[in-house]
Amino acid sequence: MRSKKFSKAEQAALAWDAPGLIAGVDEAGRGPLAGPVVAAAVILDDLNPIKGLADSKVLTPLRRERLYDEIRARALCCSVAEATVEEIDRLNILQATMLAMQRAVQGLRLKPARVLVDGNRLPRLDMLAEAIVKGDTKIAAISAASILAKVHRDRLCLALDQAFPQYGFAGHKGYGTAEHLAALRAHGACPHHRRSFSPVAGVLTTMGPDR
Repeated sequence: MRSKKFSKAEQAALAWDAPGLIAGVDEAGRGPLAGPVVAAAVILDDLNPIKGLADSKVLTPLRRERLYDEIRARALCCSVAEATVEEIDRLNILQATMLAMQRAVQGLRLKPARVLVDGNRLPRLDMLAEAIVKGDTKIAAISAASILAKVHRDRLCLALDQAFPQYGFAGHKGYGTAEHLAALRAHGACPHHRRSFSPVAGVLTTMGPDR
């Protein structure tokens, strides 16, 4: 008996209609001049929905913190991962972001059948994946991932502020604000600054590599 041959369109439809767990993935910290880039992956429980999920950027810090705890408690599983400053400088920020996303998905306790990633690029994964522009405003699991990544990175910046108070990390979270740039010019770069980023590289060129 001859086996049925499916067209590419039929194969795609069958693949995307396959049932299974769906993970949302997002990142935080591509733009700052210091600190790691952080990614999170979340598989929500459809039977235990979380109210108020949204893009982390439109939520207040207090609301993000509360949702962070709720997501950790009520999601089927979640994972937060980083790519280090050294990896950012060696690979570039885009590839380091993809690496952090890949690590986040690999860190999930349950393996998803499909991964939805915020943005227009995908990390290398061994399951079906789709990039969704502005996905953090459209897909609850991506919104949840954006909250986990943002809160995790903000907490890292608070720790950096304790270790290097002269830079003001607690306020600007590593972004290139006027305050941060002034601190860079005054104190040089600390070990957590991304030396491949032009504002940091410019300061190092002016002040010398030892600052």
